[in-house]
Amino acid sequence: MRILFLCLGNICRSPMAEAIFQNLINNSGLETSISVDSAGTANWNVGQTAHFGTLEVLKSYGIKYHGYARQINAQDVDDHLTYIVAMDNNNLRTLRHRFGHRQNTYLLLDFAKDTSVTEVPDPFYSNNFDFVYHLIADGCLGLLSHLKQQLEQTNLDN
Repeated sequence: MRILFLCLGNICRSPMAEAIFQNLINNSGLETSISVDSAGTANWNVGQTAHFGTLEVLKSYGIKYHGYARQINAQDVDDHLTYIVAMDNNNLRTLRHRFGHRQNTYLLLDFAKDTSVTEVPDPFYSNNFDFVYHLIADGCLGLLSHLKQQLEQTNLDN
């Protein structure tokens, strides 16, 4: 099973989600069952490291990230085992416009306990990286719970 987090430039939100989720699956012992990646719908930042604000907030919670920005591609979308988890509706619409509708496509906060916010805002402009961290962590915890149920069901069916 593969999880691909998606935002606009792949330097703020989606790498933060990738790092948080990787940390969660490592702590759950699921790193052999679930792989994690991130990408952006735009190509502006391809090859760049994550935004300083993202790296700083992750560091403050003891989470490391060493990835580089990339743009989503057809191979990402063609992999039927991949869950594509977007940070907001704009990027979800861009994904669907570019590649068509597909199964296993969600907004991250669809999995969050706190339903007062439905989209993860882009901290690039607002510099609210700590607020975004908490939203993403909430969504990632819910996503992990959802995937554990999926894995259990798959194991029961086999």
